[in-house]
Amino acid sequence: MAMSPVLPLLLLLFSFFSGGISDLASDKAALLSFRSAVGRSILQWNPSDQSPCNWQGLTCESSRVTVIRLPGVGLIGQIPAGVLGNLTKLRTLSLRFNALSGPLPSDIASLSELRNLYLQGNDFSGEIPPSLFRLSNLVRLNLANNGFSGEIPVGMNNLTRLGTLYLENNKLSGSIPDFNLTNLAQFNVSNNQLNGSVPVKLRKMSSNAFKGNLGLCGAPVLPACPGESALPPTVSQSPATSPSSRGGGGGGGKKKKKLSGGAIAGIAIGAAVGFLLLMALLILLCRKKSSGRTGSLDVPAAKPHLAAEEGAGVPLEKEMDERGQTSTAAVGAAAAGASLAGAATANGAKKLIFFGGAARVFDLEDLLRASAEVLGKGTFGTSYKAVLEMGTVVAVKRLKDVMISEREFREKIETVGSMDQENLVPLRAYYFSKDEKLLVYDYMSMGSLSALLHGNRGAGRTPLNWETRTGIALGAARGIEYLHSQGSDVSHGNIKSSNILLTKNYDARVSDFGLAALVGPSSSPNPNRVAGYRAPEVTDARRISQKADVYSFGVLLLELLTGKAPAQALLNEEGVDLPRWVQSVVREEWTAEVFDLELLRYQNVEEEMVQLLQLAIDCAAQYPDNRPSMSEVASRIEEIRRSSLRAEQQNDGVELSRRTDPVDPPSAFD
Repeated sequence: MAMSPVLPLLLLLFSFFSGGISDLASDKAALLSFRSAVGRSILQWNPSDQSPCNWQGLTCESSRVTVIRLPGVGLIGQIPAGVLGNLTKLRTLSLRFNALSGPLPSDIASLSELRNLYLQGNDFSGEIPPSLFRLSNLVRLNLANNGFSGEIPVGMNNLTRLGTLYLENNKLSGSIPDFNLTNLAQFNVSNNQLNGSVPVKLRKMSSNAFKGNLGLCGAPVLPACPGESALPPTVSQSPATSPSSRGGGGGGGKKKKKLSGGAIAGIAIGAAVGFLLLMALLILLCRKKSSGRTGSLDVPAAKPHLAAEEGAGVPLEKEMDERGQTSTAAVGAAAAGASLAGAATANGAKKLIFFGGAARVFDLEDLLRASAEVLGKGTFGTSYKAVLEMGTVVAVKRLKDVMISEREFREKIETVGSMDQENLVPLRAYYFSKDEKLLVYDYMSMGSLSALLHGNRGAGRTPLNWETRTGIALGAARGIEYLHSQGSDVSHGNIKSSNILLTKNYDARVSDFGLAALVGPSSSPNPNRVAGYRAPEVTDARRISQKADVYSFGVLLLELLTGKAPAQALLNEEGVDLPRWVQSVVREEWTAEVFDLELLRYQNVEEEMVQLLQLAIDCAAQYPDNRPSMSEVASRIEEIRRSSLRAEQQNDGVELSRRTDPVDPPSAFD
């Protein structure tokens, strides 16, 4: 029977006018095949729906499925070939933390527009397929925590846009290829079976990216490769002096640089003499200070002036009287006549002891006469903003419950005063008497992180953006890292958002460090203010380990990410603290529900947000040995910020060509 000539024409017209519907129908068929293979009892996708765009975990654009996000939903089994490859407009595929197994299907190469591929936390096995390297638009690839074996293919170099490559916790062997991926900012191959030398271009990555590979050498913290220096190569090294260029002339040059035994002995003797001279100079300086000739200013014995113009503020002395327990007369007597045992005195006058190169432009009387404003009552005392008559503004902390002798106080406070790092609030001077102990700091005009995060959350608030939050986190981490570097027994002891102060540029400065050793038991932190920050193993607030500091910093990071104060989290119905609340939400795969609403607008850095969240959870681990060091924390935050900057720059370029080359940013669920 001959076909009517009208029928082909009708079919052609139908396909022409319903091309988008036909493509969506193809996507739907592929998705139902995927569901049948690995999620029949899990995915509640209704086959009778005309469009799959409303199904769980799917996003559509222009009548095509462009995003699949199904993290941790219980998918199990092997993805058959000929299924995913039909979703030709897919830009993001996230199947992380399921129980998918077997090799990756080869038809994944058909996903030519794929930008983000997240398959971590499954049971995929076999070699990384070459078909993966045809995805030339791939930006983020995460294959971590699977069972991939074989070598890392050099074909990865075909992925020229790749910015993230995570391959940790697999069974990969062989050497790491010499990657030439200029956009690569995030990289990890830890805990595999790799060997050989780490390529020079990858040695800028964090040392954590290579740990757990006993056969690797060449990275900064790994053993040096045979014939290589233990230090990473620098631009100053030339082929003639490198170990690989030993020949006639090269070897001679190296021998000329070798020190003789006599030269080494001379250097050692010179160093010893220099050390002795330095010690002698320090002793002379200390004697000079104790004689009252340097390091302090005379304070007249007259009682400080108590009057203040109406509306001009209250003098610091009177403010202390009204806010504290000491009477004005007692403060005046302390300023006027109480002796400073062992401190510098001159004609009965008192001294404000300054540290180092701090400018000595005022004395104790000027300080007590200054217009004062209470900044807040903290763990170790009350803080004031003091505006001196000459215009200088300082912060003064009036310590309470100091139970140690003056000599011990001076020894401890001089240690605090010697701390010199840009992310610490510098201690400029102190005053000690029987009745009063005052500390003078630089004034931080933007207040505390706590006020910035939780103050004025209503209309008119300026949102705190991602870049500012991560900058504050990095600055605080570096400050605490510096404190920990001063000795294994040195810790902050009271890390919380109200002790992270900010400059006009929102640079973070850590305050209140070293004060826990000065006060008695009665000044232990207020449980309502610090219970959410305190590590579970802490029983004595005056003895905080460095690992306990890390826990508190982890809570601080969670506070930055969630916008919730730890005390606020404790007030919920279950009384669950902030770390446990975050972990419970993440465990249920509602990761996006964790973040502060002010952060959800920054979609192009959602992957970095999740990475910082994971770091915070690591810091707030239940057991101290499972927490990273502060140096590792600072390094990871710095790496996240670099990645964020790249993402921002990439996003700026993408916006210019979005109509022709749309790039889908990662989601907080990926």
